[in-house]
Amino acid sequence: MADHKEGGIAKEGHEEGLKLAVSLLEEFELPLGLLPLEDVAEVGYVKSSGYMWIVQKKKVEHEFKMISKLVSYDAEINGFIQKKKIKKLKGVKAKELMLWPPVSEIALDDPPTGKIHFKSLAGITKTFPVEAFAAGQ
Repeated sequence: MADHKEGGIAKEGHEEGLKLAVSLLEEFELPLGLLPLEDVAEVGYVKSSGYMWIVQKKKVEHEFKMISKLVSYDAEINGFIQKKKIKKLKGVKAKELMLWPPVSEIALDDPPTGKIHFKSLAGITKTFPVEAFAAGQ
């Protein structure tokens, strides 16, 4: 994992880490509420590969009320961010019935349709309105 971080920038502490996370979501045209982070220890990004990582002090569960969806964010989250997409995502799970399948990719339609797609390793894709993941949701 450390080799993915080579050549990257990292911001430590909640305030600085959160600023970097929000700026990455903005830069890559992703909803600002997509990663509801608490007690951030570190956020990092490698521009050459798109690799990003987030370390929180503890796992966080967040309910996106508009779509009645509970999502779990591990203490460590990482993936490769690009325009309207995060690929090879690790550390995020969405509750489906009694299971918590890992989310491996998040993508928005380009051109925009107002939809966001969550793909699991099991090949299941769930689609939701993008506004459900706006900041503060």
